[in-house]
Amino acid sequence: MNSPPSPSPARWFKLRRTRFGEPCLKTYTLESVDLLRRARVAFQNGRTLKEVFRLSQLEAVVRFLEEHECDFVEALARDLHKPRFETVLSELTVVKNEARHAINNLKKWMKPQYMEKNLSTTMDECLVVSEPLGVVFIIGTWCSPIQMCLVPLVGAIAAGNCAIIGPSECTAHTAALLHRLIPFYLDNECFHVILSGVNDLPKVVELKFDHVFFSGNREDGSRIAQAAARTLTPVTLILSGKNPCYVDQQCEIATTAQRIAWARFHNAGQSLVAPDYVLCHADVKAQLVEALKYYLMQFYGCDPRESCSYGRMVNLELFNRTRDMLWRSGKVVVGGQVIEAEKYIAPTILTEVTETDAIMQKEICGPVLPVLTVNNTDEAISLINKQDKPLCVYAFSRNGKVISRLMSETSSGSFCANDSILQSLMVALPFGGVGASGMGSYHGRYSFDTFSHRKSCLLRSTRFECVTYLRYPPYEDRNLSLMTWASTVSQKSQGWCQIL
Repeated sequence: MNSPPSPSPARWFKLRRTRFGEPCLKTYTLESVDLLRRARVAFQNGRTLKEVFRLSQLEAVVRFLEEHECDFVEALARDLHKPRFETVLSELTVVKNEARHAINNLKKWMKPQYMEKNLSTTMDECLVVSEPLGVVFIIGTWCSPIQMCLVPLVGAIAAGNCAIIGPSECTAHTAALLHRLIPFYLDNECFHVILSGVNDLPKVVELKFDHVFFSGNREDGSRIAQAAARTLTPVTLILSGKNPCYVDQQCEIATTAQRIAWARFHNAGQSLVAPDYVLCHADVKAQLVEALKYYLMQFYGCDPRESCSYGRMVNLELFNRTRDMLWRSGKVVVGGQVIEAEKYIAPTILTEVTETDAIMQKEICGPVLPVLTVNNTDEAISLINKQDKPLCVYAFSRNGKVISRLMSETSSGSFCANDSILQSLMVALPFGGVGASGMGSYHGRYSFDTFSHRKSCLLRSTRFECVTYLRYPPYEDRNLSLMTWASTVSQKSQGWCQIL
């Protein structure tokens, strides 16, 4: 048995390499402190600053995923019973797209951004320089263990940082694989993987990083943010929540049901971005439920337990939590079967759900979809706004005015009309939370900016002192009048700095 963790961060956390298939092992020594020290020394020596270094590391990420696709498929099959199709499409391909996008745009992102000049800065240069933050800590969630570790890593590399990655202990085989293989592809001084339990992560955060990126549930995210605040470390939080999905009476029922069923039940419903509950217009509720039942049959057959396309819950804790909410809420119209020994919960649709049911009190990270009835768009918007701000809002309708109202009259980290999840995967769109669903964003250029400090730079000339002398003491009313007049001469005036 390992000894209990030391209360002192300086004595915390040892890493041990594992062979594929073994569970992640962890003990508690100085090694985490040593990894942080090595990364910080590498950063201070300028190891990550050059474009050629960043490009080589981004190319190594792509090569890493391509050469070990089968290993990742096997690891996620062990951890989540995840089908190969889902692993390749929603994990590996997403990361490779991010890396290739960063490779193609890195030169442009790294260039200083020259800002508009005014009369007093005609001979000067006003620019914004993106400089790396330093050593960042990336904490990935178990429901997308490759994507949520490596997509932020791509941004951190592109921005010129060193990084330490903390994959989730819940997906132990995937974490062990990242821990074992990354040292063979990425710079061994700049990039490291640590294996820790979720309860231990705040102690790691207290070791003092330059940025912490966390994805996961709100309770753990709150603890991470509190730990980071003690050392004034900035954070990006991508937090789970109850993502509402409104289905209007003016929609294509078959397509709507198919897209909702895919989004809710892929990865056995274990997703930060899947629709959490449906607010369905009363006129089409019966049709929607029947269509959902039909597509569940099409996707997974008569017995989803036997389907090669359907996953399992990640652990018994989440299994028990989801099962208990399921049994205490609404009416099961399809699914509902559970097998504890297999961590299996069938794809389940619930109706006759009320706002006070257990299933509506917390996010559902499992294969259960409650369908609630609303009478109009106003009621749907009111119900959404009564909850905390979600990570995603979804709306299905052929009526553009309905879509526009849902988009403008609700607040969420992201919005998607007539589909689900895809807005969270696009490299051109920032993705992140707001309010209770988190802070900050990432993907593409937004990841680069998240892991950069945008430094304002004014490179002034020493000319025109015959004008700027007006700012110096002794202060005179005449000088103040001249400066006030000068600041209002141009319609493009930006204030006092024109004459200062």
